Amino acid sequence: MSGQGDAGWDAWEPEHAPVSRRTTGATGYAPGSQVLIRDELWLVRNSQDAGEDGWMVEVTGVSSFVRGTEAVFYSRLDAIQVLDPRETRLVPDDSPHHRRGRLFLEAVMRRTYLPQTEHGLALVDGFLMDQQVHQLRPAELALSLEKNPQPRILIADVVGLGKTLEIGVLLAELIRRGRGERILVVTPQHVLEQFQRELWTRFAIPLVRLDSTGIQRIQQDIPAGRNPFAYFKRAIISVDTLKSDVYAHHLEHTNWDAVVIDESHNLVNRGTKNNELARLLARKTDALVLASATPHNGRAESFAELIRMLDEAAITNPSKYEVEELEHLYIRRTKTSAEVRDSLKGAWADRGPSQPVHVPAGEKELAVFRELATCWIPADPGQPSVSRHQLVPYQLLKSFLSSHKALLETVRTRLATLEGQLAAESAKSGRRTAGPVDAAAREAARQAERAALLDLRKAAEQIQDEDSAKLAALLDELRAMGVGPGSETRVVVFSERIPTLKWLAEAVPAALGFQRGAGPDENKPWLAFGGVVQVMHGEATGDEEQQAIVEKFGLRDDPVRILFTGDVASEGVNLHQQCHRLIHFDLPWSLIRIEQRNGRIDRYGQRHQPVFRALILTSDLPWRTDEATGQPRTLDDRLVGERLLRREEEAHKIEGSVEAVTGLHRAKEEENRLTQDLIAGRTVEESIKQSRQGGAAFLSGLLGQVGAVPEHPEVRRARVPRLFPSTADYFDEALRQICRPNPEDQLALRRDDDGTIAFEPPRDLLYRLKALPKSYLDEQRIMPRKTEPGRIRITFSKDLADRRLRAARESSTSQWPNVSYVTDVHPVLDWLTDKVLVEVGRHQAPVLAAAVDSPTFLVQGICSNALGRPTIVEWMAVHGAPDALQVTPVTPEALEGFGVGPTMPGRAVPRDLDGLTESVPAAIDRAERHLRDLKEAYSEEIEAILAPYRKRVVRWQQEAMFSSDGTGRSGVNLSAGRRLRLIKSLQTTGEPMLRLLAVLEPLDAAEGSTHR
Repeated sequence: MSGQGDAGWDAWEPEHAPVSRRTTGATGYAPGSQVLIRDELWLVRNSQDAGEDGWMVEVTGVSSFVRGTEAVFYSRLDAIQVLDPRETRLVPDDSPHHRRGRLFLEAVMRRTYLPQTEHGLALVDGFLMDQQVHQLRPAELALSLEKNPQPRILIADVVGLGKTLEIGVLLAELIRRGRGERILVVTPQHVLEQFQRELWTRFAIPLVRLDSTGIQRIQQDIPAGRNPFAYFKRAIISVDTLKSDVYAHHLEHTNWDAVVIDESHNLVNRGTKNNELARLLARKTDALVLASATPHNGRAESFAELIRMLDEAAITNPSKYEVEELEHLYIRRTKTSAEVRDSLKGAWADRGPSQPVHVPAGEKELAVFRELATCWIPADPGQPSVSRHQLVPYQLLKSFLSSHKALLETVRTRLATLEGQLAAESAKSGRRTAGPVDAAAREAARQAERAALLDLRKAAEQIQDEDSAKLAALLDELRAMGVGPGSETRVVVFSERIPTLKWLAEAVPAALGFQRGAGPDENKPWLAFGGVVQVMHGEATGDEEQQAIVEKFGLRDDPVRILFTGDVASEGVNLHQQCHRLIHFDLPWSLIRIEQRNGRIDRYGQRHQPVFRALILTSDLPWRTDEATGQPRTLDDRLVGERLLRREEEAHKIEGSVEAVTGLHRAKEEENRLTQDLIAGRTVEESIKQSRQGGAAFLSGLLGQVGAVPEHPEVRRARVPRLFPSTADYFDEALRQICRPNPEDQLALRRDDDGTIAFEPPRDLLYRLKALPKSYLDEQRIMPRKTEPGRIRITFSKDLADRRLRAARESSTSQWPNVSYVTDVHPVLDWLTDKVLVEVGRHQAPVLAAAVDSPTFLVQGICSNALGRPTIVEWMAVHGAPDALQVTPVTPEALEGFGVGPTMPGRAVPRDLDGLTESVPAAIDRAERHLRDLKEAYSEEIEAILAPYRKRVVRWQQEAMFSSDGTGRSGVNLSAGRRLRLIKSLQTTGEPMLRLLAVLEPLDAAEGSTHR
């Protein structure tokens, strides 16, 4: 590759390079600036305060010996010298139309992080996603300094609104601000690849997947015992894996720019490892994103726990607080929220009805119902059950409503429990000296329950496949939907019980006419049907197998037609890509669980109307009479399941979420409460009403709301100077510059008519791509092999990228598309920008002939806070008479007015290089005075923004000192101290950094006419 830094490196030796008066980096080192370290020139990519070691500066080599090398230096260990802008060397730009200079200006603008003052979004137009306004709101809220001193937020949108996309937007914006170099994403194991794929395909953010396969890769790539997070700056990992010995001991010594924790409701219980892990990560990161559709368990303390991870000074009393004061830390919308409803028009098919399918029980099934109604749940509430344990009868009923197979498993488990109790009681009887009557009564009760269980088992054992009314109804529904040999129709079938899932997976495919082959696994006989059926549940399906099953179900050309799954698939899993039909073979006794199940296919991106069916097993046996209505109550699916199905559908249309219905926010808690109320003789409706009136009603209002009207209807956009009309134009020009004479030869580059650009990635680009899954790199043949070079395929066409993404889902091998969409944070663009930046030599600025009236000096000015992050970024044009220099902002319109663009005539030799050089110090001095004025004005502005939060922290400290939540005086002072130091660190401090980027020299008459 030619043309890299060819502007006279050897003639400009390091020892002659001028340096600034500040060499210690008192407020960090601005990204994009050039520094001298160990007699070599480096380009600063990032810097952050490393405590005792001073500033940690991440750099890329510029001078010939270290060119392209990435390194990290510490200011206390190495002398880091910042070049003085007043002694910038002006150089000609003899490239066509001043291409080198224009690219250099664009590259600096792209590499410069957005300042703390910029609250608008900068990148949203360049992602592979529809611009749904509601999906941009979380990033806007988190990045608003007026509301959050740190970008921290709980995204609590209901199931299916696109939380992964909302997270991707925020992470990309953090990267653009220099606050996303080190990212850790924590998700449930079975959605690792799904999450990783979304962030790469839609946002071009590569994450190293640290699952079991990733661990093996780490062991190959890094020395044993070393901190893996020091090698992989952006990673995705499961909570369980993160707690393992491989990683846990590294976390105390690792800091992050951004941490994302998906399904964060699993972290709220204090004293658990999950909670301790989350609290540790919250302390070790700047940005924190928590995501959960059910962000608490109905207790005020649990929601407070999540909020305090975001801001430990937000809540004084975790048992009692005003939710209105927390609106800057969380966002929650439902599909009925006005903004969501309006933005989703045409992007999400309306949900169809949840249709109950009544299935009358057969004679053998009625025999089981008689046993249950006679011995276990008597029609007369005053008559005792045969079981002394109140929950056992309802466990038996629920398992039978699933299937006779599930009932037999429950009976077996209960019999084993009783046998153990009887044996233990018998062993104690010889030593007992008191209470023989009680012992005898307990033994008699257990023997009676054992006998009743044996009778129930005998009745259930009479039921064969042909006797199962629900199996016959399921087959009828599947046939009506078109499932069968030769059909492409897919269905997901949910059941709570593993024996039911296994039984259905064996019985259904043959009954539908699918051909059986040789079974590769005797424990999974359904695999003999050639992959037509897949079974997923949490007991025996490993994490990697779960990921593989979900992947298969999303591929159109994969043979899978029916997915039998338990509620392991009810959280976070996308099943809507090739499927819009769902059948509840049995219904959970939880509104939340029903909503979560339905949300697997009823979610953002669903192109077809979701269809729901629920099999309702009915019995004509008389049971009880509802005292309130006088209507008969039946001991079947109409007792609970059908009523919850109907109420969930109403909640979806009216409240937008089921959590507002019960006031309970955990499926297990909801089921337990409902069962206890049934035991007490209450109906489902009475149970729901009583739950809603419970102590967590205020949280029901908080999390059941349908969304507030946004303060600003339009999402704020950042205004960033640009020289090129599009990223694609910048890419094309940059390739022609750094790969002279042409990139087609240097990179074996080929452009297809459809918009695909394919080329052989150089070694330094391959290094940046190693974060991607090895399976993906191998599958796409990106990495070189012994017999052939690697090849990467990219595109700037959203239409093509979207078509390839859909095509991947319609394949039979992988959901990864074979072309990568290039966003502004794509590694290819990152690599190219670094190459462009070193095209202009050390401490040099090109001179460009432009449509200006007087020499115009383009200067970049940056002020930083104590964390080294820019608080002010000013792009200045210094021009006018030498004794009356003026400063005007460099905007896209100003650059266009200067004629800086592809039609510049170009000038190989400046007219007055010496005169321009003599004017540089005065121009820099004028720019510095302007920047200092801005700094003073901004200092007042930032103080006005931060003062209310400082007062809030002090008030919290005073109130919390005497709180009873166990924090204690020292803990309160420690937390308050951290928050107050954070506030102070956001204020602008230190000296401004200035950099001369280019000088515009006026055109002469002939050039001006040519330009026009």
